[in-house]
Amino acid sequence: MTQNEKETLLLNSDMNFKSMLAIIESVPRSKRSSSVETEERDKNFRDVLMHLYEWHAMLERWYREGMDGDIPFMPAAGYKWSAIKILNMKICEKYQDVTLNQAIKKLKLSHERVMELIKLHTNEEIMTKKYYKWTKTSNLYSYFAANTSNHYIWAIQKCEAIAKSI
Repeated sequence: MTQNEKETLLLNSDMNFKSMLAIIESVPRSKRSSSVETEERDKNFRDVLMHLYEWHAMLERWYREGMDGDIPFMPAAGYKWSAIKILNMKICEKYQDVTLNQAIKKLKLSHERVMELIKLHTNEEIMTKKYYKWTKTSNLYSYFAANTSNHYIWAIQKCEAIAKSI
């Protein structure tokens, strides 16, 4: 039997998530919280993980509001997609007091919650455009993939760069 898109999304999300954590674990424990000198927003593993965590939280809100029959404000209240850089900077600033261990725990939990949301749906519900009013012209897949497997690929690249620099 061939895999459907839902199964592939779940597998890729879990595989990419584990790969990202493995990169962090490959760094000696004493150096894992180090920050790197960079002009870029994310200066350490915690920044990357909390970025993912906050995007999971936004996705969960969109999903909850959308499934309740509302049209969720995206990406976040007070922000348009064109202001995504500003929103991401605010996210980064918000979590500066979180430790790496706290970030890992929070992200593992939010990852599991999002995986459970994906599992609630049939492949048809995930893949059919306009199936849910709140996804507008898109499908659930685009929201789930953007905030799991595809976002984790970005995070893997960021974590690799940080790991090389510390």
